[in-house]
Amino acid sequence: MARDSQATRTRLLDAAFTEFATYGIAGARVDRIAETAQANKRLIYVYYGNKEQLFDAVLQQALEAGSESVPFDVDDLPGYAGAVFDHLVERPALMRLVLWKQLERPGSADAESASYAGKIEAVRQAQEAGRIDARLAPADVLTLVMGLSQAWFGAVGGPAAGGGPGADWAAERLAEHRSAVVESVRRLTAPAA
Repeated sequence: MARDSQATRTRLLDAAFTEFATYGIAGARVDRIAETAQANKRLIYVYYGNKEQLFDAVLQQALEAGSESVPFDVDDLPGYAGAVFDHLVERPALMRLVLWKQLERPGSADAESASYAGKIEAVRQAQEAGRIDARLAPADVLTLVMGLSQAWFGAVGGPAAGGGPGADWAAERLAEHRSAVVESVRRLTAPAA
């Protein structure tokens, strides 16, 4: 029976996502990843090199999935912020993965930097065209938009603390959080009168 290497890689990435989101890079165990993925531990090293490279592959896949699910729209930054918020509500482990990355490996990888550079340039052009308030630097605008989108997930008692939809906090409260994010980004980016 032939092995399906792509299916094995997918299982390894899925298992690694859960492991890294739960334990971080230092606390993650390759043995648990292999066991969860029902794969030989050696395949992790064959496919990904080492644990840090596996983490990079998991993070890259998560960022690509996020970019596909939530396309950047410089002409609707409030809507974009709301869509990022929704994406994180649906995937609470994603924010934990990002937080572990920031704690254990601060800084940005080339792919992250390239993604942000394109968005910053789009904000700069929108500012020059008068569609976005130009009083803040484009990088600061993007950082604040992303920070506001993610704020509830890092805050003590925010949506992430409840474990996701269906937990103890009400849907109405979640809608209020989302509305606050969207309105804050609208005010931040509205062109000066």
